[in-house]
Amino acid sequence: MADSESPRHDGSPNGGQQLDPNLFNQRNTPNQNPIPEGQDQISLPTRSLNDLLNPPRDLALMRQRLFEVKDKIELQVDEFERYWPYVDNVWVRQHKAGTDKSGRVFTDYYACRLQRPTYTPKPADTPRREGQPTRKKQIREGGTCQMRLKTIQYEGGYSGYTILKVGDETQHTHDLDHIDKIKRTSVLMEVAKSEVMKGYMPASVFTVMNEDMGKLAAAGGRYLNRNDVRNASQHWRQLHREELRVHEGYKYDHGNGIVRHDGVSPTPQINGDLQMVDPALNDITLLPSGTLRFPSASRAFLEPYLPPKEPTVNASGLPHVTLAYATSMDSSLALAPGMQTLISGPESKAMTHYLRSKHDAIVIGVGTATVDDPALNCRLEGAGGFGGLGWEGQPRPVIIDPGARWMITPQSKVLQAVQSGKGRGPWVIMAPGFAMDPMRLEMLKYYGGKYLGLTEFDKKWRLRWEAILKALAAEGIKSVMIEGGSMVINDLLQPENSAFISSVVVTVAPTYLGRGGVGVSPAPRHDPTGRPQPAVRFEDVKWQPLGEDVVMAGRIPGNWEAASQPPRAFMAPVDLSQ
Repeated sequence: MADSESPRHDGSPNGGQQLDPNLFNQRNTPNQNPIPEGQDQISLPTRSLNDLLNPPRDLALMRQRLFEVKDKIELQVDEFERYWPYVDNVWVRQHKAGTDKSGRVFTDYYACRLQRPTYTPKPADTPRREGQPTRKKQIREGGTCQMRLKTIQYEGGYSGYTILKVGDETQHTHDLDHIDKIKRTSVLMEVAKSEVMKGYMPASVFTVMNEDMGKLAAAGGRYLNRNDVRNASQHWRQLHREELRVHEGYKYDHGNGIVRHDGVSPTPQINGDLQMVDPALNDITLLPSGTLRFPSASRAFLEPYLPPKEPTVNASGLPHVTLAYATSMDSSLALAPGMQTLISGPESKAMTHYLRSKHDAIVIGVGTATVDDPALNCRLEGAGGFGGLGWEGQPRPVIIDPGARWMITPQSKVLQAVQSGKGRGPWVIMAPGFAMDPMRLEMLKYYGGKYLGLTEFDKKWRLRWEAILKALAAEGIKSVMIEGGSMVINDLLQPENSAFISSVVVTVAPTYLGRGGVGVSPAPRHDPTGRPQPAVRFEDVKWQPLGEDVVMAGRIPGNWEAASQPPRAFMAPVDLSQ
């Protein structure tokens, strides 16, 4: 594998750029867990009725996902703090495992609430203070579910939460509705408490909270009752004996409790401080500038060439590989070596980001990384950071840099995307033995990336493609999109490597870049007599106009047969970031 398309900046380990040695070694104090573990005597509520009437987007769906934890869930910090309190009736924190040696990774372990032993009240209740009623304790169900999970919080250039299932149990012994029936979320109790502290009667608060049963059920409040509201506000009411009132637009009706006044709108303003909005507007997410849209009608022709919906590595242990790039009519990628060149139109650009959203990783060479300084993220609407949750749809950037020559800095676009929550930390594949600046190793870890060392080379002392792909598969990558540059593409199209390609998507722009450009033109093949043969001819080809460009999607003959061959011996990659 060729290691470069561009010379390094200078001969120094840092490429002439100095890094603050303390920048990536600052140990942070872990954030307080967003789930309150207890309330002090006069604690103020952290929620209001607005949290119930204008809940987070897709709340019911997110509660179900956080209940089941079928697969790994990645959330950005604000998303975790937004949604986790809505399932704190399910998960009970067991203990903190502490931090890693960097002081930036914190792990908490949780168990299902029903893992706790069954509680049976004693015959004689605990003596109560004078004037307090005797508590009627009930049997608390427990010992019936062994589901557990852990949350891993990352701080630094990459900040977020990873939620993983742990233990032998794969699912709960009950559904989410059952937990909602026996325990309320802290959000519901805080909302009730906040309304009573405004001077409203618990019965009035209960009535108002039940105005929109759909939103109440989505928040886990299907079984909310008046006693829950009284319990949430009991301490405050004991300290404040003033007379409570009903909400504006409501009245006390003897025998019927709190009811609405006749002729009053069903969506009153609460205490004058609630700004009600059209429910449809609650689903609108403000998208960052640069967000791309790729119409559904334009996606159909790509579907047969995408990774399977449930991708797995094939029989040879390799991920699905899509070769995708844009070229001119004279098969050039750039006007000149080291010159960034815009070729395709906006429609094709959106298609490229759609392709990225369907792959686990993007692979480029160090030359492209140096010249273009790409962000290597997905800016498609609905991807993480662009209207989606966490990092869903965001591929892992992978830089092939055998000589460890990429001059990555905190100003690199790929790290800026990580810092803003719009991309993942890059992995750098290199050959061990090259001088590695320790500060850059630490910087990559700070942004959620790492270096992977490979020791398998081809006859030309380039990293072998099979070893590269197997190393990515060993890291959990099941689909790879290879975008360039020219040396990477030409090398991958060689006869000994083309069998690794699952599909090809090439965008052809209506332009000639002219002689002297950086082209895609693999070495020719020869028959047994020495006559030249075409290097590659694709099959199962489809052509699709896209704006002013035309897109070709196809496959290389025999790639599946070659991929099904028994795997060769493989030396696992070395994580040089440890």
